[in-house]
Amino acid sequence: MKVYEGGRSLAGAVVTVDGRRLDPRFDLKRLSPAGFEWTYEGAGPAQLALALLADHFGDDQRALSHHEAFMREVIAELDNAWRLTSDEIDTALARLAGANT
Repeated sequence: MKVYEGGRSLAGAVVTVDGRRLDPRFDLKRLSPAGFEWTYEGAGPAQLALALLADHFGDDQRALSHHEAFMREVIAELDNAWRLTSDEIDTALARLAGANT
């Protein structure tokens, strides 16, 4: 099970997966020139949702298909410092899928 964590420092927003920095995946889609953000809906939170889901799924196209809803429903609601596990992400994605049926 992977553990994703986010927090803020003097260097800005930092997100890790299992203790290593999460790749922002600008190669996949550049949504935010400033990188990751959370606690609201916007470009930085969308970049985080995309990167997090690309890492979680291991499937870039699936991440592109789901990142906007995930950003609105999960990333925008995170606290200033947060922790998400793979299981929690799967639960949130299942809830989102249920809401779309």
